[in-house]
Amino acid sequence: MSLPLDNFSLIGHPGAAGAGAPGRRLREAVRQFTPNWFTVTMGTGVVALALAQFPFGFPAQHEIGRALWLLDIGLFVLFSLAYTARWIFFFDGARRIFSHSVVSMFFGAIPMGLATILNGGLAFGIPLWGEGAVVPVVHALWYVDVAMSVAAGLLIPFFMFTRQEHAIERMTAVWLLPVVACEVAAVTGAQLVPHLAAEAAFPTLIFSYVLWALSVPVAMSILVILILRLALHKLPARDMAASGWLALGPIGTGALGLLLMGTDARPVFAAAGLGGAGDVAFGLGLIGGLMLWGYGLWWLGLAMLKTVRYLRDGMPFNIGWWGFTFPLGVYSLATLALARTTHLEAFALAGAALIAMLVGFWSVVAVRTAHGAWKGYLFVSPCLAGSPAASRIEADFV
Repeated sequence: MSLPLDNFSLIGHPGAAGAGAPGRRLREAVRQFTPNWFTVTMGTGVVALALAQFPFGFPAQHEIGRALWLLDIGLFVLFSLAYTARWIFFFDGARRIFSHSVVSMFFGAIPMGLATILNGGLAFGIPLWGEGAVVPVVHALWYVDVAMSVAAGLLIPFFMFTRQEHAIERMTAVWLLPVVACEVAAVTGAQLVPHLAAEAAFPTLIFSYVLWALSVPVAMSILVILILRLALHKLPARDMAASGWLALGPIGTGALGLLLMGTDARPVFAAAGLGGAGDVAFGLGLIGGLMLWGYGLWWLGLAMLKTVRYLRDGMPFNIGWWGFTFPLGVYSLATLALARTTHLEAFALAGAALIAMLVGFWSVVAVRTAHGAWKGYLFVSPCLAGSPAASRIEADFV
């Protein structure tokens, strides 16, 4: 399939899957299906987790969160089936993703979407089915999540260095997606540790620290380059408005990981005869979490200013709007973790305000995504454009 570039939009093509008989529409939706749809599960899952931890209780709080978690599971299964079907029935088109400079980044969204389900299993599944039924399943699937995260974090950058075309003026925060998956897996490991026996808890915690280190320093390096790109080439096109929020992802997840692992470290390291190391890890988690949270404040303020600027010019909807949700969600969870650790009411109030903003974003994006999916114009795979020029317009897809 080859389309002239002036007739092809990487954010959505009304003719891609929106016309024809239902069977043809379904076939075209599968043929055009890309991993960026898993950002829907990331955003939905993090809203469920944030509602479960909302510091000021409200009626049906847990029930709403659980319903969103179950929706998250359903969406993840549906998207997994659709993407698997694409590889089975449209293999030649599917394999082009590895050479595309934007779409390939979204491989990181698959394990991050799974991580929200695993975290939800601990928050919602245990009250439903009991620890004995849920924890072994979550523990086993965590290793699957880790494997996918490490693969995305290593292989996608390798493809960036060897087969894809990139330039700093076309760089966006989407570069973060494959490398951030490992720190998200680290957070899941940290939440799993308290539910494990001592002989399993210690290696899981150690592995979580390694996963954190595989991700956060690389993500911080990318943010440095991103600041240079913004200074030299100014804001991306308005289609990329939501990308301004992506920087909160590695910062919020990094802070949350340090805080959770530091809390785990005291009892787990003490049981392993390393009590002193546990105290150090707790202190590093608190100080490191606070410093990352403060760094995130800068990016949060910048994201809000950029969004106001984009709103003035109009922001066309695309699937990239899910970038408003997950990064803000993990930053909200980090804020609540600081509230629990420091016992400062200010963090609880800030966390509640951030979650309110998150729910507002999710509501708008979810409704518009459902409409776009039903009409079919959000199903589009830039890899099928067949033109090298398509990969030059990185800003249009996300």
